Amino acid sequence: MREQMPPVTKNLLIINILMYAASFVLTRYGIDLNALLGLHFFMASDFRLHQIITYLFMHGSFEHLFFNMFALWMFGRIIEQVMGQKRFLTYYLVCGIGAGLIQELVQYIHYLTIAPELAGVPADSLANALNVWNTVGASGAIYGILLAFGMTFPDERMFIIPIPFPIKAKYFVVGYAVIELLSAMLRSNDGVAHMAHLGGMLFGLILLLHWRHPGGLKKWWKNKSSKWHKPKMKVHSGKGKFSDEMDYNARQQARQEEIDRILDKVKAHGYGSLTEDEKRKLFDASGR
Repeated sequence: MREQMPPVTKNLLIINILMYAASFVLTRYGIDLNALLGLHFFMASDFRLHQIITYLFMHGSFEHLFFNMFALWMFGRIIEQVMGQKRFLTYYLVCGIGAGLIQELVQYIHYLTIAPELAGVPADSLANALNVWNTVGASGAIYGILLAFGMTFPDERMFIIPIPFPIKAKYFVVGYAVIELLSAMLRSNDGVAHMAHLGGMLFGLILLLHWRHPGGLKKWWKNKSSKWHKPKMKVHSGKGKFSDEMDYNARQQARQEEIDRILDKVKAHGYGSLTEDEKRKLFDASGR
């Protein structure tokens, strides 16, 4: 039986496609949806608060839409099945909104660098001129999904054109992040919001760490810091230490065997065949 697409991913695909079709049709009647719903710089006259969400569903071209939706279909349906519907939708929106906030910050920094040259421009004229800074697209949320896939299935091998050999998902995600960072530094005027893409990853990472550590990031950071600063020398009886290590290794081996079994089930029957408990174990294991 062919596996059905999970509902959140399916509805996100439908909404994005319908919004692109609407923007294409309404342009003929002089209505620019990208100008109305895209994310403007917060000092621009066309900025509205709702744009921090609506910009996620607007795209500047068919190619822009196609590649974002292809990635959403390819990776989003898998992550939704692992996370569950509510958590996946929350994750998608947090990554997208976070990307928008990072883009606003980057634009503000750029504005500060050119502010001396604009000192004599009237406020109204300046606010209108800043309307050209308009961000559209779901890319920030998509990059967050790529991060989640790489963290959940780090050793999954992927074929990426034009690379002639498979690479692990974790290297694929790191490579994408590095490319975006270099592009942001070397090609800042290419019209692509590279830092927003990284912002989607950053907010996704923060949310994943929060979910995977029940006490929150503060407790997680405190535990990490305490481990770094604890004295390294400990006194153990030889027998007790050996026994503890044997128990620990046994637990680790049992846990790994369970994860291997779940992954084999995924490969054989698809992600939809997993029980909620198996999905939780797989999600928790990816954070270790």
